[in-house]
Amino acid sequence: MKIKMTSVFVDDQDRALRFYTEVLGFAKKGDFSQGPYRWLTVTSPEDPEGTELQLALNNDPAAKAFQQARFQQNQPAAMFYTDDIKGDYERIKARGAEFSMPPTDVTASIIAMLNDTCGNIIQLVQLTHR
Repeated sequence: MKIKMTSVFVDDQDRALRFYTEVLGFAKKGDFSQGPYRWLTVTSPEDPEGTELQLALNNDPAAKAFQQARFQQNQPAAMFYTDDIKGDYERIKARGAEFSMPPTDVTASIIAMLNDTCGNIIQLVQLTHR
């Protein structure tokens, strides 16, 4: 087995698509609508057939409460791995992202955290020990 898809709840799919593609640099993979339902995914341009991230509209009250609590506690909804966290930090910051934590050394990695503008904290990770 392998992980092919995971999801993150967003409060606005159009805004999320702009952020995840124009700011973070992911590529749109799937965008299909049926009535009010929209299936929207992005993937890494470095691995277009790899794991997809669904930008799922959060219209569930229980999920909204969970998402808001995680955000208030500064807990990431997703973690993205990089080999150049400082370069990615500068590139993403220059595109307007708001970081709550710049690249910071922690146990066996360097992490940075940012607001995805759609209700989530995203963590960037560069492993320092492999």
